[in-house]
Amino acid sequence: MSKTGRKNKKYSPDFKISVIMDMRDNHLGYGETIRKYFPHLKSDRSFEFLQKWERIFLEEGAEGLMKERRGRASAASGTRKGRPPKFDKKVEEDLIAENQRLRMENEYLKKLNALVQERIQRENKKK
Repeated sequence: MSKTGRKNKKYSPDFKISVIMDMRDNHLGYGETIRKYFPHLKSDRSFEFLQKWERIFLEEGAEGLMKERRGRASAASGTRKGRPPKFDKKVEEDLIAENQRLRMENEYLKKLNALVQERIQRENKKK
């Protein structure tokens, strides 16, 4: 099925929340929810948008469904749309520092291992 010529429908945050709450309260599957709230959609349609709504609801709560997530951030303005980064700045800096420390430690251990191997080879030649 071609996607050209078909516009994405924008649903209100209140509608998304009510669909997800009804789905969770009544233990409805994706297919049942699609048939109940979206009878105009074809049955072979993917449930990805519903899965995405549910994931956002579980991770961020009802407020997460109220954020506008469409489009790409403008590089010129520096503004970002969508979900905020998972780590705050301090945690990210700590992870980068730890990564650098572990890389240096790994290089040191490789050099040490090479020196030990060289020493063992020299001792074997002497015998």
